[in-house]
Amino acid sequence: MMKKPVLVIMAAGMGSRYGGLKQIDPIDEEGHIIIDFSIYDAIEAGFDELVFIIKREDEREFRECIGNRMEKIIKVNYAYQELDVLPEGFHVPAGRKKPYGTGHAILCCKDVIHGPFAVINADDYYGKHAYKMMYDFLCRQQDDDKYHYAMVGYVLENTLTEHGHVARGICEVSEDGYLQNINERTRIEIIGDEVAYTEDEGKSYTLLSKESTVSMNLWGFGESILSELEKQFVPFLEENFQKNPLKCEYFLPSVVDKLLKEQIATVEVMKSFDRWYGVTYREDKEQVVEAIKGLKVSGLYPKRLWGE
Repeated sequence: MMKKPVLVIMAAGMGSRYGGLKQIDPIDEEGHIIIDFSIYDAIEAGFDELVFIIKREDEREFRECIGNRMEKIIKVNYAYQELDVLPEGFHVPAGRKKPYGTGHAILCCKDVIHGPFAVINADDYYGKHAYKMMYDFLCRQQDDDKYHYAMVGYVLENTLTEHGHVARGICEVSEDGYLQNINERTRIEIIGDEVAYTEDEGKSYTLLSKESTVSMNLWGFGESILSELEKQFVPFLEENFQKNPLKCEYFLPSVVDKLLKEQIATVEVMKSFDRWYGVTYREDKEQVVEAIKGLKVSGLYPKRLWGE
């Protein structure tokens, strides 16, 4: 019997641009945080188990704010993304404080995941439809001679903030709806009426189409991705601990892109036209608060999600 899909929530980000532990900052008068709405939508879609990826230093605060409440509603596990979780022979670079990225975050879950799973960011609102599409995919997901994965793609214009730059995976999608390649752009900005990215700290920019399909780290995987993440991590460290020991990041989309290029994986792209909401910067919070208020008024959510 196939195991039911699990929802993995990446919540170990430092929140450095936001200026605090943004994952547990309330966004409505009832004290809900963004994760509450993600979990509510996921449960409606069919998920009945969560894995939170957190830092151990945040565990007490995180459990008090969300974890302990969720344990009364749904099965909860924890995975810990720590700097010293490295393959044998590697050591934390002196002065390193930044987490190693989304690929490393998922790799930290390998002892608690034993079947298909979805991945989301803790501080992003994805919309109800995304969870239903992903849950249905994972219920039928089976690897054969290839790995079969999925992602929910968003329209770039619907995922931007006016308060600074964002990181997005820019996707090329085939006519039949499969991911062809993905490039992680770590600094995308609104510049006048245009959208562009820079890779040299703003010295030069390359324009992007506002209609580009982007990844917001809502992925669906079989357990096979864990062995691939582990396999690719060592060569990544060997190269990047030499070049950029303090800031290099092991991006999940980069690992997926390599599997696509090797033609050992397919990724079905399920398109969402919902507006993304998130709190990359503190100034983004007001927009998220107003959006959630509107969604409640429209009847999409009850005033109190958990009936307290």
